[in-house]
Amino acid sequence: MQQSDAIGIARIHDAFARARASGGAVLPFITAGYPDIATTERLLRELPAAGADIIELGFPFSDPIADGPVIAESMHQALLAGMTPDAIFEAVARVRPSVPVIAMVSVSIVERMGGARFIERATDAGFSGFIVPDADPATAAELSRLALARGAGFSALVSPSTTAERLVELARISTGFVYLLARIGVTGERSEAPEIAERTAATRRATSVPIAAGFGIGKREHVRAVVQHADGAIVGSAIVRRMTEAHRRGESAAEAALSLVRSLK
Repeated sequence: MQQSDAIGIARIHDAFARARASGGAVLPFITAGYPDIATTERLLRELPAAGADIIELGFPFSDPIADGPVIAESMHQALLAGMTPDAIFEAVARVRPSVPVIAMVSVSIVERMGGARFIERATDAGFSGFIVPDADPATAAELSRLALARGAGFSALVSPSTTAERLVELARISTGFVYLLARIGVTGERSEAPEIAERTAATRRATSVPIAAGFGIGKREHVRAVVQHADGAIVGSAIVRRMTEAHRRGESAAEAALSLVRSLK
């Protein structure tokens, strides 16, 4: 797969447009530096050929936001291994993945570096967009503005409890795609596919940017159900769990992730 000449927002929107031909986009989430940076770099290189249309790369944080135990533990392990934002920027810059990479990052990490500086460093490294799930409304709006100034996208989270008034504001600052939380609670695998038809329709009335749904999506049938309504499906805990299980058996965590993503397409 050739890397697009487009950058930032354009790369994100192009990725969703191309994925529509195959039914919808698959957006795998991986934790940067888990179980090691070599695995992260391999996945950044090989996930596109496995079927990833966009990659969400999580910045390890000591108090993960809305993440269930599987992802929280992966972040803990990555921090113990010494993973830092600088190391993540360097890894993405070395690989320059052929699909857009979105930073999933706590506002605490962003503010420690400074919002403008963080976004500058990230976009220089090759990130196309940002998700900052714990940013307050004013901070989220400012980060969206800063990202836009660098040509990058920003994605706000819309939950099942989001009011109609708030949805309009979240849609306004979402320039890359809207992240639709498929369920209430924390991340983690579920047996049944989420019901998102009504909330997807409401979100489409508020914005023309793509919509990707996440939380509790981990099987091919989940992805198929989600992309009947949304433009893409985000898969996180299922991938990280497979990686953890493989790593504990002394097998390749990267191959476990690649295998699962292949099955989702």
